[in-house]
Amino acid sequence: MEHKKHYTGLSDEQVVESRRKHGENILTPPPQKSLWSQLIEKFTDPIIRILLIALLASVAVACYQFFCAATQDGRIFLEPLGILIAILLATCVSFAFEVSANKKFKMLNQVNDDTPVKVIRNGNICEVPKRAVVVGDIVILETGEEIPADGKLLEAISLQVNESTLTGEPVTGKTTNPENFNRDATYSPDMALKGTTVVDGHGVMEVQQVGDATEYGKVYEGSQIDSKVETPLNRQLKRLGSLITYASYAIAGLIIATRLLLYFTGTESISWINAGTYILNTIMIAVTVIVVAVPEGLPMSVTLSLALSMKRMFSANNLVRKMHACETMGAATVICTDKTGTLTQNQMKVFEANFYSYDGAGLAASKTGSIIAEGIALNSTAYLDFSDAAKVKALGNPTEAALLLWLHDNNVSYLTLREAVEIVEQLTFSTERKYMATVVKSAATGQNTLYVKGAPEIVLAQCANVLVAGKLIPVAEYRATIEQQLLGYQQQAMRTLGFACKEVGNGARCFAEGKLAAANLTYMGIVAISDPVRADAPAAVASCLQAGIDVKIVTGDTPGTAKEIARQIGLWSNADSDERHITGADFAELPDEALLSRVLSLKIMSRARPMDKERLVRLLQQKNQVVAVTGDGTNDAPALNAAQVGLSMGDGTSVAKEASAITILDNSFKSITRAVMWGRSLYQNIQRFILFQMTINVAACLIVLIGSFLGTESPLTVTQMLWVNLIMDTFAALALASLPPNEKVMQHKPRKATEHIISKKMAAGILITGLAFLAFLFGLLQYFKHNDVTSLTQHLSMHRFFAGYFDFSRGNGLSPYELSLFFTIFVLLQFWNMFNAKAFASGRSAFFELHKCLSGFVAVALIIMAGQYAIVTFGGEMFNVVPLHPKDWGIIIAATSIALWAGEAVRLLGRIIKRAPTKGALTSVTPLPS
Repeated sequence: MEHKKHYTGLSDEQVVESRRKHGENILTPPPQKSLWSQLIEKFTDPIIRILLIALLASVAVACYQFFCAATQDGRIFLEPLGILIAILLATCVSFAFEVSANKKFKMLNQVNDDTPVKVIRNGNICEVPKRAVVVGDIVILETGEEIPADGKLLEAISLQVNESTLTGEPVTGKTTNPENFNRDATYSPDMALKGTTVVDGHGVMEVQQVGDATEYGKVYEGSQIDSKVETPLNRQLKRLGSLITYASYAIAGLIIATRLLLYFTGTESISWINAGTYILNTIMIAVTVIVVAVPEGLPMSVTLSLALSMKRMFSANNLVRKMHACETMGAATVICTDKTGTLTQNQMKVFEANFYSYDGAGLAASKTGSIIAEGIALNSTAYLDFSDAAKVKALGNPTEAALLLWLHDNNVSYLTLREAVEIVEQLTFSTERKYMATVVKSAATGQNTLYVKGAPEIVLAQCANVLVAGKLIPVAEYRATIEQQLLGYQQQAMRTLGFACKEVGNGARCFAEGKLAAANLTYMGIVAISDPVRADAPAAVASCLQAGIDVKIVTGDTPGTAKEIARQIGLWSNADSDERHITGADFAELPDEALLSRVLSLKIMSRARPMDKERLVRLLQQKNQVVAVTGDGTNDAPALNAAQVGLSMGDGTSVAKEASAITILDNSFKSITRAVMWGRSLYQNIQRFILFQMTINVAACLIVLIGSFLGTESPLTVTQMLWVNLIMDTFAALALASLPPNEKVMQHKPRKATEHIISKKMAAGILITGLAFLAFLFGLLQYFKHNDVTSLTQHLSMHRFFAGYFDFSRGNGLSPYELSLFFTIFVLLQFWNMFNAKAFASGRSAFFELHKCLSGFVAVALIIMAGQYAIVTFGGEMFNVVPLHPKDWGIIIAATSIALWAGEAVRLLGRIIKRAPTKGALTSVTPLPS
């Protein structure tokens, strides 16, 4: 490489001193949490904390009964053991899934600091590892190389840099001439920044910042700040935990107060020894109620639901790193999205080739077509990489690569043309000239030909004529048409290139002092180039808007380009005022107080710097918004970290991925909307499980409560309740979590951040169903107590049933067979209620749509039924059961299914009411929303 100046660079002593003073050129990695600390974090879940309290209480009760009440039966420790297992299962499953996801992230996030870099030291050019570059080093930059540190350019020869990792700009022209500086550029045109890539030309820079002090390092450091943003689900589970805690404490207090009142007012002679025993027993009953009230299966159900969604979302191109992000996407109210690569294809393509003498019949079919093809192929420094059949990769300037791709689409091989034609001399593109020129021994014209391409107005100034339909027309006569075309393309924020050529004689002087010497060129036409919007982006954005989610574009690109992309995806219209758009510079100047009144209405932020996006996220959060952020560049990392959900792109930078909770593997905005649908469906499934389990807990709690007042023991043993609360509930959670996502959830608005996870409709369902179960079960219990039931077939007669029901003359207690019947009936009531929970919030039938989930819900339901049969048949003394007669099984299954049919009747009535025309309506029914 030839230098305009002589550089000696640093001496060895100066390198050592610079490294001591400014540090190494490496980014300080974030402190990695140990596996142990990651596991401990799982115990901070609000429901897990309640379970830990219940575990301590259960251990205390078991120890009291074993050591003080002379109950020398080790089975009393099964309850605390079951709660412990529930805690360990919930925490360990969550821990295992997140560790697995982190391993996948590490594979995506490999950084190499040992890449060789050419520097000048001691007056010589040498190569050093990227990590060894220091402040003051003179670095030689060439096409295709990543810039190793921040520095000031000393030379910039046709230098173009891809700054998309920091600003979103795929190509930025660099210059050392202040007269050519673009004042609107995000960073000064004479600055080269770490992490960006040289796409064309070459240059020399003096390093000014290394490592954490670089712009890249500052963004990386900002991405590590722990935002401590609590997820909506965590907030709701905390409120649920508080509700369960206060309710169980209130019931326990009521039991203690009422029993003590009855004891001391109903006993004439009080023995303090007996009173002490009675008080201890009362406290034990109260503690038992607290333990029964705690939904042991809830943490496991939430974990299973999140884990299953995590796995399924991976198959839908969403790699979830943080488990709660699955659900949080469903609560998102705002999505701040990058433009390049998310809404667009991140590949420049020819939008329209407007060559005035080319009829489109085929480039090889005419002399004009051959000249156009030859000019594009030879007057270029770019290449195409076809190694990936799915997507052609641009090597070099992406704008030039778009032209080569256009040739490829028109069945012309640019490499074949380059091999067949000899280049005589070439003038590469530069920011100062704004054009590129090449002289070749043309196969199309048969003699030396000069090809020029560049900014249309600059190229047009070098031309005398325009070739239109095979005729030469003076430029003055056609200028207005060309300018009108350019204006149309520019209004669509497209890049435009003008093309010209001229046949020159052998030995003709075409270049002088780095500029064109030839004049009177022939103008061939204009090509408009853009990064096209993804085909699925407009529909995906429309889906988000319909779902009540605001979409905001935050990009480092120009205002014109940002608005045009927003218009193409349906986010911007002519009716939108400038109040809905802001530049990064204006955004930075305004105080938070002024911005808080605008952030909700903003649609576009252009020319945004890294910390602008992060500030926008925090301002939106102050307005009680749940924010999801998408991004692929290092500039996006602080915002990705600050948001409730950060979504990085699969081909994004390692810094962006490290800061995110989800990686979108296919880079598509459509996958983001799918993540929202998964999140909302997951939340519904969690609500369904809470509806299912809280109904069980209400019924069981009230049975214990009434039994404590009547002085009777619970008919359900500890091991039986463990089967219900731990094993059965876990399978129920699996069944409900396996339900497919419902696309109709995208027709509703996001839930409010302050909303309780148990809605009013759910609370009514829990209380009504729980009380109905209680009335039935308590009545059944009384019937069993006063009748010797050995088979249900003996009591099928209504006369015999009611005769026995109201005959309290016999009080022979509960036999093992009756206890087994009661336990089975209790479980199967909950089993059929699980089908009602499945239909919650759908408005559809629970039973008649089972064919849609045979491999998931139905399969797990059959496992629960088989498990209940096995426990009753083979559980014996451990579960305090005896086998039931086959006919009794049939009667119980049929009789308890009334819980399902009652639910079906209520849902059918609801559908009829919703479909009925309103009073005075002129039209018939409207479709039922799900």
